[in-house]
Amino acid sequence: MASKTPLKTTFDVDRVLRPIFTGGSVSIDNNAKILATTIGEDAILTEPATGKHLAQIEGDGETISTLTLTPSGSHLIVCSRSLSMRIFALKRASDDTLEPTLLRTLKPHGTPVVVLAVDRTSTLLATGGTDGGIKVWDIAGGFVTHTFRGPSVLVSALRFFDVAGRAEQTSKKGKTKKGGRKEAVAQDDDVESETTHFRLVSGSQDGKVKVWDLNKRSCIANLDSHVSDVQALDYSPEQQAIVSASRDKTIIWWDAKSWKIRRVVPCLELVEGAGFVDNGELTWSAGANGCLRIWETDSGKELSGKQPARSEEEAFITGIYRPGMPFILCVQVDHTLSLFQLPKKTDASTLTQIDPMRRISGTHDEIIDMAYLLPDRSLMALATNSEDVRIVSVSESSTTEVNPWAPSSASHFGQDIALLKGHDEIVITLDVDWSGHWIATGAKDNTAKVWRVDSDNKSYTCWATFSGHAESLGAVALPKAMPAESTAARTDPLNHPPAFLITGSQDQTIKKWEIPRQRQEKGQKTAMRSAFTRKAHDKDINAIAVQNTGVLFASASQDKTVKIWSTAEGEVQGILRGHKRGVWSVQFSPSNMPVIQGDDGPVTSKGLILTGSGDKTVKLWSLSDFTCLRTFEGHSNSVLKVAWLKMPVNNDKSKRPVQFVSAGGDGLVKVWDANSGETECTLDNHEDRVWAITVQPDTNAIVSGSGDSTVTFWKDTSTETQAAASQKALELVEQEQELQNHMNAGSYREAIALALQLNHPGRLLSLFTSVTTKIPPEEGSLTGVKAVDEVLATLSDEQIFLLLLRLRDWNTNARTAPVAQKILWTLVRSYPASKFSSLSVRGARGQQSLKDVLQALKVYTERHYKRLEELVDESYLVEYTLQEMDSLAPALEDGEDALMQEARQDTIMAG
Repeated sequence: MASKTPLKTTFDVDRVLRPIFTGGSVSIDNNAKILATTIGEDAILTEPATGKHLAQIEGDGETISTLTLTPSGSHLIVCSRSLSMRIFALKRASDDTLEPTLLRTLKPHGTPVVVLAVDRTSTLLATGGTDGGIKVWDIAGGFVTHTFRGPSVLVSALRFFDVAGRAEQTSKKGKTKKGGRKEAVAQDDDVESETTHFRLVSGSQDGKVKVWDLNKRSCIANLDSHVSDVQALDYSPEQQAIVSASRDKTIIWWDAKSWKIRRVVPCLELVEGAGFVDNGELTWSAGANGCLRIWETDSGKELSGKQPARSEEEAFITGIYRPGMPFILCVQVDHTLSLFQLPKKTDASTLTQIDPMRRISGTHDEIIDMAYLLPDRSLMALATNSEDVRIVSVSESSTTEVNPWAPSSASHFGQDIALLKGHDEIVITLDVDWSGHWIATGAKDNTAKVWRVDSDNKSYTCWATFSGHAESLGAVALPKAMPAESTAARTDPLNHPPAFLITGSQDQTIKKWEIPRQRQEKGQKTAMRSAFTRKAHDKDINAIAVQNTGVLFASASQDKTVKIWSTAEGEVQGILRGHKRGVWSVQFSPSNMPVIQGDDGPVTSKGLILTGSGDKTVKLWSLSDFTCLRTFEGHSNSVLKVAWLKMPVNNDKSKRPVQFVSAGGDGLVKVWDANSGETECTLDNHEDRVWAITVQPDTNAIVSGSGDSTVTFWKDTSTETQAAASQKALELVEQEQELQNHMNAGSYREAIALALQLNHPGRLLSLFTSVTTKIPPEEGSLTGVKAVDEVLATLSDEQIFLLLLRLRDWNTNARTAPVAQKILWTLVRSYPASKFSSLSVRGARGQQSLKDVLQALKVYTERHYKRLEELVDESYLVEYTLQEMDSLAPALEDGEDALMQEARQDTIMAG
């Protein structure tokens, strides 16, 4: 009967939501397959359709000033403040990620490069510096092809474009002089029109726009009209026009033939991006108002209509569109990338409803609180140090979409689904009801809100707002009790909000609110009244939890206490005292929790409650007498959050203990055994304090959110770990039996290899002892058995090193030293000396370890030889003494003489 192996709790990192953009430069290829963003001095490559991480390019020690992808996505150019420019070739790996290869590092300018542009063929690169210098480079060759000098001010925009070759040729023919040279000149013009295909237009900080001819290597037009930074330039071959947008709040369309102004439009906002779409018939612009605006190119009329200005955080700092892209990409101040559907002049809906079709959060900032949404836990709500609550997808898309940008396409992991906009200040707490369709949020604007989540209809609406607290809300809680099966609230939770909401504030009061059955209309004047208000604590209230039955709720405060209240009357039922610092988190035990063993036996009480405090401890309390049952110590900083893990079911109670998880200001997540008080495992994947913890009740997965802007999903691998350990133990038993069989059968090669692999020095010594003491030894054998000689002569470097380790240990003992010397002698005779000095040993200290082993072998071998020499010297003295005794003693009988001879022989052999 197999013994039961205790279950070892293990969690491994499954997935991570991490930042991809924290400010700086953004670029995308024409097919929207690769998105390049910056995080400090590193460049991040992501697949925008799926959010898949493709590659990360480490910086050179300085912040990236700008970067760009070639239109084909074959190369990435990165410029940093250290004045270096690195060119990387991008190739797809077998796992569909990217393998960046550094082709060359250049120093393009004497000042930092702040703007880059690549031509449509991905062969030419233009760089613009802060000193006004412009250079054109051959990407493949890495050399400069053109150098242009504009005004000595920062170059703010660059754009390659193709000249209209046929029109150029016609213009030149019209200028040809009369006479017989006309045909020859026309032929020359044909050649020139074929080679003069590229021009470069530049914009600078002083508002000047210049057009450079790459063939003539000179400026062919000065377009002076802007009075501030030119932030965007684009060219339309269909319209034969250039559009320029500036921070002087104007957009100008220029005729690409006469270089005269076609039209000027005042935008009344700082314009950061602009370009042509829909074959040049439409022009888009993005700026400080945070709105994408659409203009008719011919008339300059705005087609998008009047849009309200967004907040400062939503203002656009740049916009990108390249031919072939399925969207317009705009970058917001808060590091959000907004993707807009391409407008079409023939489709009025794309002109009037200018809302992002998708958002990509560059960073979620500091994760303050979070919770799973919906019954299938496919969405997650994040409170991210912002007045908006972000809804993201945490489910994996199982199919490959033909068109991943279609509105009906499945959501990928980490995709931004919606924003809950309504609070005026930072949201610092949230809670979800039993169904996952209702969210409660509390913010620094002194209000709480309840939101209705209807993902099927893409509806995320504010149901009611609760105002009445005098200071910021620090805690909100919704009831978790599941309604009876026969009730409408159970079958249709989407249309039946929770019964009540409990809120706690920095004003030291708690309030209970009845949630209305009908949605509160926007702008409704009648304020919600609380069912009761209680002066609860002497300091800020940090956390509130409602018991599963809904009968009790608990409030945790900075005054070091936790109070238990009746939900119906709001009366104090008990006070938990014992923490030495403020209490940050509180959680009631689940209703299906097994019996916990206390110091005085099983705790069969009304339930238990967990608290986490700034005194670095977690405490487990009984609701029967409100006493502390157990204190858990292990964190090196404040315990900020606690949560119960999935309770063991009946057939699993014997193996899986009752566990909970805690998160601390030390950046660690710890899993505890509620019965033993010991830490089961410690999870470390964050660089800042972990504010938020939640548990997936079906899979027992832990999700941790930290101040380092990352959300880590920890998979419960306890079952897999136990299965792997059992399998390893079974394999070990089988290998040991196999080793014994090989030894019995005389299969020396297999036996020695297995003994080294299994790290069985005792069996290996027994094997070598039987070989070296074999009588008689095989003729010509070094060890005594030729088969063993052959095995020792064909060992791998790792096996030789392991064997040397064993010989070093055996050589320190006089009893086992003869065997060690015999095997060592065999190794020395079997390999050249260079073999031992150049052994390939694993580990950073491998060669040093090898040196130490050989030195130990040398020292003990010298000691053994010295001991043998002393024994030989002493044997001569014994022999001399015996000879003298023979000469002095009377003649002995033959039997006695033979006995003496035998004794003398034994004495010599012993020596």
